[in-house]
Amino acid sequence: MSVITVKTKPSYQILIKPHIFDEIAEDLKASFNFGKVAIITDDTVKTLYGEKLSLQLNTSGIKAEIFSFPPGEGSKTIDTVISLARSLIQKRFDRKDLLIALGGGVVGDITGFLASIYLRGVKYVQVPTTLLSQVDSSVGGKTGVDLPEGKNLIGTFYQPSRVYIDPVVLKTLPKREIQNGLAEVIKYGCILKKKLFTFISQKGEELFQLNPEDLQYLIYESCKTKAYVVSKDEKEAGLRKVLNFGHTIGHALETELNYSIPHGLAVALGMLAEAKLSEKLGVAEKEVFSPLKNILANLSYPLSLPSNLSPQQVLKHLSKDKKVFQGKLTIVLLKRIGKYCFYEDPPTKKILETLEELR
Repeated sequence: MSVITVKTKPSYQILIKPHIFDEIAEDLKASFNFGKVAIITDDTVKTLYGEKLSLQLNTSGIKAEIFSFPPGEGSKTIDTVISLARSLIQKRFDRKDLLIALGGGVVGDITGFLASIYLRGVKYVQVPTTLLSQVDSSVGGKTGVDLPEGKNLIGTFYQPSRVYIDPVVLKTLPKREIQNGLAEVIKYGCILKKKLFTFISQKGEELFQLNPEDLQYLIYESCKTKAYVVSKDEKEAGLRKVLNFGHTIGHALETELNYSIPHGLAVALGMLAEAKLSEKLGVAEKEVFSPLKNILANLSYPLSLPSNLSPQQVLKHLSKDKKVFQGKLTIVLLKRIGKYCFYEDPPTKKILETLEELR
């Protein structure tokens, strides 16, 4: 088993091991003092893994109940959080009880936010079931929900007590979901881990075979990188902003397209745009757009923006981004693959040119 410690206050561990899903009940009993367990999941994961986890917990003597909601970004709203909170109250869950986030990024964000505000804060653990949530969203304590005006505009920083990552559960995912998660792994390669970028480039489509050793490497390196960043800057006062590479434009695309595009694919397009912008603004010391485009092409990502997308509208969404401070947007750009920089207030004209060129 690989163990990574995230050195926040309090610190917590990420446990990565094939079939660790079957050991969750025993580890919880050995590691934490709690009462009942609420498994928060979506309707799809409830069928795939929720009932299995509930049975495991109840068989081991832990009273557990499942609370689910419809899958997808459309459920990532304050209404879902309120509905779940009311259900927990009705079932008499108190401050000593534990929440389990079982699912992908949407489930993790909703459960973390709920845990941070329910009865002014209860403990929760993450059991991510998608590659995207295993390599990114389950680690770091960012929680939140969307508003019509944009993504993740209401939320908190609230760290989980533990993260259980079982690569075996990824076997149930379609190729598109693996693509969705790989985008975040590529992001780590672009900003901090050139070796990881090279590994993905060399493996190419072979990664879709989900070789256990490849998965262990991708997940471990991604979590290790994010744990390092979060340990240094838990609440995004500085360094943690580097994790937004590809997300500034990617989130704007998601909002403009009404979340009809998967998060990872939006991030991939966002990374392409931000790599091209790095070259346009003279930030890049070496070519960054072509290497990134090649790696995405080899993994069958779309390489151009939808033709009906309005660059002007995308620009409007950027002005509402959480990273705007005193009217100025800070964006993550690349000096070269594996080395980033922060760029404040990029020229509107250059962003529009970049978006037009990618259509």
